[in-house]
Amino acid sequence: MDNATLSRIGTIFYALVIGFFGINHFVYGTGMQKMVPSFLPGGVFWVYATGTCLLLAAIAFLIDKQVRLAALLLALFLLLIVLTVHLPAVLHAEDSNARRFPLTNLIKDTGLAAAALLLASRR
Repeated sequence: MDNATLSRIGTIFYALVIGFFGINHFVYGTGMQKMVPSFLPGGVFWVYATGTCLLLAAIAFLIDKQVRLAALLLALFLLLIVLTVHLPAVLHAEDSNARRFPLTNLIKDTGLAAAALLLASRR
């Protein structure tokens, strides 16, 4: 299989993962609003807004339009989430058990941001 085919398959898989997370923002929006940093007013609005952004990025990757821009914006978004949501949750966790879930999310979103940067670099 050539590099272009592998890249396209990887991009489709990545788009499906990002789209899945976008859909989850709508399905579990009210439950996710407690993760919105307290300095941002609007709570659940931000959950739905970011879900929309995730879905738009996934669509851009699937239809192969504005992929570089979508990937760069997605990486920026994910890194902001790592710094404003996951890292504070890790640092303020009561114990190692309470730290596991936010640490997993921190690592997951860091990896997804890295994949978005790789995708942007290929465009």
